[in-house]
Amino acid sequence: MGMFLPHIWTVLAVLTALSTVSGSNICTSRGVGTCKECLSVHPSCAWCSQKDMDPSSSSVSRCDLKSILLQSGCKAEFIESPVSSIVVEEDRPLSDRAQGSTGDITQIRPQRIQLTLRPDDSKRFTVTVRQVSDYPVDLYYLMDLSYSMKDDLNSLRSLGSALAEAMGSKTSNLQMGFGAFVDKTLSPYMYMFPDEAISNPCLGIATTCSRQFGYKNVLSLTEQVTRFTEEVKKQEVSRNRDSPEGGFDAIMQAVVCKDKIGWRPDASHLLVFTTDATSHIALDGRIAGLVQPNDGQCYVNNDNIYAKTAILDYPSIGMLTDKLAENNINLIFAVTENVVPLYLNIRSKAELEVLNVPDELSLSFNATCLNGELVPGVRSCSGLKIGDTVSFSVEAKLRSCPKVKSHTFSIKPLGFKETLQVTVNFACNCSCQDSAQPASPTCNNGTLECGVCRCDSGRLGPHCECTEADFNPNDTDSCKPSPGAAICNGRGDCVCGQCSCHSRDFGKVWGKYCECDDFSCIRSKGQLCSGHGDCVCGFCQCYPGWSGESCNCSTRTDTCMASIDLLCSGRGECLCGVCSCSLPGAYGATCEKCPTCPDSCTLKKDCVECKHYKRGPLFEKKSCNTAICRDEIQLVDELAFHEKSALNCSYKDEDDCIHHFQYYEDISGKSILYLVKEPECPKGPDILVVVGSVIGSIFLLGLAALLVWKLLVSIHDRREFAKFEEERAKAKWEAGNNPLYKGATTTFTNVTYSGNS
Repeated sequence: MGMFLPHIWTVLAVLTALSTVSGSNICTSRGVGTCKECLSVHPSCAWCSQKDMDPSSSSVSRCDLKSILLQSGCKAEFIESPVSSIVVEEDRPLSDRAQGSTGDITQIRPQRIQLTLRPDDSKRFTVTVRQVSDYPVDLYYLMDLSYSMKDDLNSLRSLGSALAEAMGSKTSNLQMGFGAFVDKTLSPYMYMFPDEAISNPCLGIATTCSRQFGYKNVLSLTEQVTRFTEEVKKQEVSRNRDSPEGGFDAIMQAVVCKDKIGWRPDASHLLVFTTDATSHIALDGRIAGLVQPNDGQCYVNNDNIYAKTAILDYPSIGMLTDKLAENNINLIFAVTENVVPLYLNIRSKAELEVLNVPDELSLSFNATCLNGELVPGVRSCSGLKIGDTVSFSVEAKLRSCPKVKSHTFSIKPLGFKETLQVTVNFACNCSCQDSAQPASPTCNNGTLECGVCRCDSGRLGPHCECTEADFNPNDTDSCKPSPGAAICNGRGDCVCGQCSCHSRDFGKVWGKYCECDDFSCIRSKGQLCSGHGDCVCGFCQCYPGWSGESCNCSTRTDTCMASIDLLCSGRGECLCGVCSCSLPGAYGATCEKCPTCPDSCTLKKDCVECKHYKRGPLFEKKSCNTAICRDEIQLVDELAFHEKSALNCSYKDEDDCIHHFQYYEDISGKSILYLVKEPECPKGPDILVVVGSVIGSIFLLGLAALLVWKLLVSIHDRREFAKFEEERAKAKWEAGNNPLYKGATTTFTNVTYSGNS
C-alpha cells in the first residue's frame, strides 16, 4: 500500500485544484512562511518564488498545490517542487558460480543506487540476492579447553576429517583453522596454590593437564585441511577455578586479528565457537582488579598467545556484535556433534542487514522468497539452496530533514562481502535559496529569499517595514482566524498585522495564526505519539509499522501467527500486533488454547452455510458477519493447492450432499474460503428403471411362485403314488379271487321249516 501513497496524493491534489483555486488543502492549512517549510509539509506541495505574487494581498498562498499556483498566475520557472527519484548507477548481473578469483563474483544486485527524497516521501527499490556455488569459505574452530570439555576434545579429534570432508562437498576453496581458550591467567580465575598447581592445574585429581592460558591461535587458516586434525590431536585440556570461561576474550581476538588468523577478504567467514559453560562479560574483570576496559584491538603476540589476558577486562556483547559485523564474520555457537552441517545451515538463509542508516530515514522490507512467496515486513528468507535467488522490496522514506545534504548507507546480505551502496540526496532546500539577495530594496532591513522577505532581527512585516515598537494593539483583525476568535489563538502577539508566535520551552509554535505546534499530540506511556511518530500541528504522523491516533498500534501481524500458520489460530483478530480472541473459550497469546472449541472445518462449515447458502444456525441468528466468518468466499471448479497452511474440509448437508471447501489465511490476516461450485449429491431415481424393475420383480415373483406350486404338487403326487404302491405290495389274494368282492345273493334260513313241502 505504501508504494501507491504518493500517486494517491497526486490524484487528490488534481481533484482539489479542479474544485477550487483558493480552497484549503494540506499545503495551505499549515500557514508556512518559507520555501523550506513548504517542502516539508507534504510531497505534493510546491512554492512560488515569483516576486510580484504577494500573499498578503491575495487569498492564494505561496505554498500550495502546483496546479493551483499555475492557475493563480505563478510562472512555471518560479515554482519550486522537487520530485523524489531513484537512479540505478551500477547493476551487474548475478553470478552463477565462483570461478578462480572471487573479485568478479556478484551475489547482490544492484550494487549502487542514488535516491532523491523529499520530506515525508518515499521510493521503492528491489534487492536481489543469489548464493553462488563453490564460494570460498574460511572456517575457524574456536574451542573451550577447560577440563569439562575433555570428552568433547576426544570427539573433535575423530571429527576433523569428517568435518573437512563435509565442508569440501560444499566448496572446493576451503581454509580451516583452530584456536583454543580457557580463562584469564590470574586469581581468582586460575589455581595459584600450591605453586605446582600453576604448571599442573589438575594437581590432586589423579591426572595431568596443561598450563592455563587465556587464548591461543593453534592453527591459522590454511588450505591444508589435514593439518586441522593433526593439530587437534596434539591438544590437551587445562583447568580453571570458576565455571564461566574466557570465551569472549577469545572471540574478540579471533575476529580482530585478521592477519594472524588469515581471514581472506573475498570469502565467507565462519567462526565456530564451542563451549559447555557461560562466558565472562564486561566488568567481570573487576573482581580480579582489571579496570582497563577492552578496546577491541588485536594483542596476539608472535607466540600466537593473547598477551593482554591479565591486563584488559572482558569485552561487552555490544562490542563483539560491532566487531563481528565490521569484519563480516558469522559467529556460530555449536556443540561438536552438530558441526558437520554448519555450513549448510548458514548458507540456507539470506538475511539483509543495514549499516549506517541516518535516524531521519526509515526503511521497510518485504521479502519474496522461494516459489514467489511474498512475506511482508521481513528481510530474510530461509530454506535456500546454493543457487536459489530471492528478492527484497525496500521502501526508503524520509521522515524529517537532516543537517547534511546527502548520506550513504549500505545494505548487504548477512555473511556476504558484497554490498548495495545507497546514496540519498535530501531534497529539503529550494534552489531559490542559493540566489537570496541580502539587503534587497524590496525588503527593508531584510533578505529577499524565494520571493519573500526574511527580516533581520527586530524587523517585522511582509517587507520588513515594521519594528516591534510599531506594535498597534487595535490592529488585530488580520491576526484572527475568524471574527471573535482569540488573537493568534492566544499563543502569540499581533505585530504589524501578522502573528509573532510565543516561544515554548517544550516545543515549537508556528502557523499564520500560531495554530500549530509539535507538543500537543496525544501521549502514550509518557511519549508523544508513543515514540513511534512525529507530532505535526497537533496530529501524529506515524512511522511505518505503526498506526492509530497516538501511533500506539503496531501493524505487525507476525506476532499473531500461531504455530499452525494461521493468524490467531483462526479464532480471533490481530489488533495492534496482539491477538483478540473472538471465539468463546479461546485464550493464549495466539488464541491457540481452546478446550471447548470445535475444529476450523466445523466453524467454517457454518460460515459457508450462512454466507453462501443462506441457511444454517448462523443464518437463523443473523450472524453471518461475525469475526469468525469474515472470510471472502470464492467459487472454484475444484480445489487446488494454494499454500501449505491451507486447510481442506468437507461436510454433508441435510440432503446428503457433500460440500468441499478450502480455508486459507495469509500473513496479512486476509482469509479466503475456496468453495467447490457443485456439491456431490446422490442422483435421483430413474422412472423407467423403477417401473421396469417393479414389473420384472412381479413377473419373477409370479413365475417363482408357480414353479414352487408345481414343485409342491409334484412332490405330493409322488408321495401318494408311493403310498399306493406300498399298500399294493402288501396284498394276500389270488389273481382270480377278489377279496373285496361280495355276491349279489343273500340267503336267509327259515327256522320254522321242518321238512320238505
